[in-house]
Amino acid sequence: MPIAVKTCSSLGEAAAALSTDRGARFLAGGTLVMRAVNEGDLAVSTIVRATDSAFSEIRSAGARIAIGAGATMAQILAHRELDFLHPVARLIGGPAVRSAATVGGNLFAPSPYGDFAAALLALDATVSLQGGYGAREAPLEECLASRERSGGLVASVSLNRPASPGAFRFRKVSRVRPKGISVLSIAAHLPLSGGRATGARVAYGAMAPTPIRAKAVERALEGRTLDTAGIASALAVAAEGTNPATDAIASAWYRREVLAVHLRRLLLNEPER
Repeated sequence: MPIAVKTCSSLGEAAAALSTDRGARFLAGGTLVMRAVNEGDLAVSTIVRATDSAFSEIRSAGARIAIGAGATMAQILAHRELDFLHPVARLIGGPAVRSAATVGGNLFAPSPYGDFAAALLALDATVSLQGGYGAREAPLEECLASRERSGGLVASVSLNRPASPGAFRFRKVSRVRPKGISVLSIAAHLPLSGGRATGARVAYGAMAPTPIRAKAVERALEGRTLDTAGIASALAVAAEGTNPATDAIASAWYRREVLAVHLRRLLLNEPER
């Protein structure tokens, strides 16, 4: 089946093309779309791409950082102001994958992929969605929950840089290190006030069909110290709200069973094993 390719000069034009063609798919890095094409996905009839340079730009203004959805993991690693995200991007495939895989594409990666999206979720990121007639902002959590019907093309992701270097933490659990597919991933933003957690955000990857916030854990951490006694109640509810899949990497039972172990290591900031 032939596939048409439509090149657009602006994201607005690309968004309009996507909204009027059910068989259209947007091509950024291609790690998802080209895989579908190469596997003969008959639902794909048109490839839409955009040449707008803003799509891959990384901009900062004070503590606020905007990352174009077309920015690659390699660009993240090369950007000094995104050093807090380097440990996450470094675990997305190998060099060839990182040179193609984009921030926006990772938001749509099926579980157990999407580790970078989990990190952005823990950092309370917002998404700029470009429609044919304008753009709107939406919380990333909302976008992930309705990503098949998000109502626009993801143009960029915005977030605040963590106030202190140790406030953001990330762990990826895989059977093949360092770039294996996730058994699960955990990201946490843990601001402290007077030595106690305040406004903690914790997110999981591969523990549901999309990355999710661990809201029970967040509530249990509020006002607590990040020591063995302080995190005990959070570990007790670690698996609340999760719905992991059984796949070739791990069973749902195993993912739930080891989740609290790795959450404990992250919250105590223990070294990787």
